[in-house]
Amino acid sequence: MTRDPADLAAADYLDGAREMTAANRPYLAHLLAEEAAQRTTDPATAAGIRATFPDPTTTRTETD
Repeated sequence: MTRDPADLAAADYLDGAREMTAANRPYLAHLLAEEAAQRTTDPATAAGIRATFPDPTTTRTETD
């Protein structure tokens, strides 16, 4: 089912972020969570969302 992205709420994006985390897709989870944070009016809630889904490109460790 397709939806107009303008109709989606922060909770919809958070659900998607959780699904992407469960599917081991951290970058997509981060992008969805960032959209949820931007749609949240409370700065503390937005910060909590961002802390829960950090940018994997800044938290990744290199291995050989």
